[in-house]
Amino acid sequence: MLRLSKLTDYAVVVLVRLSGGCVVQTSPGIAASTGIPEPTVAKVLKALGASGLVASQRGARGGYRLMRPLAAIPVADVIAAVEGPIALTACVEGSSNECESRGLCPMRGRWDPVNEAIHQALSNITLADMQEAAIPSAFRARPIPASLPAE
Repeated sequence: MLRLSKLTDYAVVVLVRLSGGCVVQTSPGIAASTGIPEPTVAKVLKALGASGLVASQRGARGGYRLMRPLAAIPVADVIAAVEGPIALTACVEGSSNECESRGLCPMRGRWDPVNEAIHQALSNITLADMQEAAIPSAFRARPIPASLPAE
């Protein structure tokens, strides 16, 4: 089974939380509002900051803010920020991971199309898509119908 770490899940929660209301939010504030322990929130924010998804602001009104709207943050970027490059196996062309069978393996380089397909799929889903999917359909905004012509 392919499974992401809890930190990646927490990163999505933190990013969605940062998108709501306040422009700048503190790590303890995010922890209190999400139920994620503050040390974990701090660790996630550090990884997200290193990848450029969030920025920190020092001072009395300091905290963290999103660098892009949720609609401009693909899930692939969040996974890469927390987990590293998206790859199913260690034997991906250009990978720093070494396989002991690398020189003899008949599948060397054959996983690249699979990894690329997964990366492409994750790049086509944004955090805004995930946030929208979490809203029950009964509460989603519906277009207002055009008024009927007067008779």
